[in-house]
This record gives sequence, C-alpha cells and structure tokens, in this order.
Amino acid sequence: MNQANLTDVDWSAIPAPEDEGGADHLTGLSLPSVMLKSTDDTSVDLAKLSGCTVLFAYPMTGRPGLALPEGWDMIPGARGCTPQSCSFRDLALDLKEAGANHIFGLSTQDTAYQQEMVTRLHMPFPVLSDAELAFQKALSLPVMTVKGLVLLKRMALVIKDGVIEKTFYPVFPPDRNAQDVLDWLKGNTD
Repeated sequence: MNQANLTDVDWSAIPAPEDEGGADHLTGLSLPSVMLKSTDDTSVDLAKLSGCTVLFAYPMTGRPGLALPEGWDMIPGARGCTPQSCSFRDLALDLKEAGANHIFGLSTQDTAYQQEMVTRLHMPFPVLSDAELAFQKALSLPVMTVKGLVLLKRMALVIKDGVIEKTFYPVFPPDRNAQDVLDWLKGNTD
C-alpha cells in the first residue's frame, strides 16, 4: 500500500505504533550536553537552552524523486513524518504564544537532506540532525531499524531549562502531535 498524498492520509489504513515502554524513562531526565547540527547552519546544545523547548522527533521525511524504503507505510510508526512536521509548522506561532521559546524537529537524517525538507515545506524553525546517534544513545531514545537505517521513533518532548518535563510517546496519528503538545502547554506553563 502506498498513499500518494503526503499530508492527507487515511490513518485507519496505517498500523499504529505500540507503546513498548521505550520512552518511559525520559520524563524528569536532564538532557546530556550534545551538539547537534542544525538546518540554520548552527549547532545546538539542547541542554544549554533556557526556557521551554519543544522537540519533536521523527523517523525520516521523504524527498521528491527518492523512494522511501519498500513497505514504509505498513511499518508501525513509520508513515507520517511530513504531516507531523507540517502540523508543528502550522502551529508554531500558537506554540510560542503558549510558552515555547524554541521549537525543533529532530531526525537521524543528515543536515543536507533535512535542509531540502525545511525549504520545501517552509519550516519556520530549524531541524536538528542526530546522524551520529550521539543524542539518541545518551538518552536511550527508542529507535527502529529499517533497511539498515537506524531511525528515531516518533515522539515529542517538552523541555524546561534542560530537563524533560513531558514526553509524548507513542505518537499516532502524527498530524495531531503538535495540537496535543499545544494543549498540554496551555495547561502547564507558568
């Protein structure tokens, strides 16, 4: 099965990821100091950011002209990176008004690959690359391996002054993730 439209997806036809407990340990953890390359040509250490940071992680975005791994839509939790990213794009101002000082996407794709997506989808925030898996390993973030690629499982974190305050995991359907984070921020910010 391959749904052609990247943002208008029939989620009832896509298998939902299960909560295998891979993110249960995250809430309350202090972030490790790890430099991540950013699509805005800087490096970011999330542990050093003050205020509220919203970080959403996803396996991998597609790219026009390049095929996703065979069977991608039927891998639980794989499909939906573009809808998730676009939902954060569309609600970025609302998230900031609700208290988010910083918003970032995160994947294991390299910065050059991510830059194409940021430009094509008009992302108003940078995307961070954990291509070396340093951040993933330091926090034991849940991953999936697809065709030899180690990919982050979809999640979102609300981080306050370097400490993970809220974990959204598993995320399904992906296009509602930003609204769920926004709703949480509205009820939990000072």
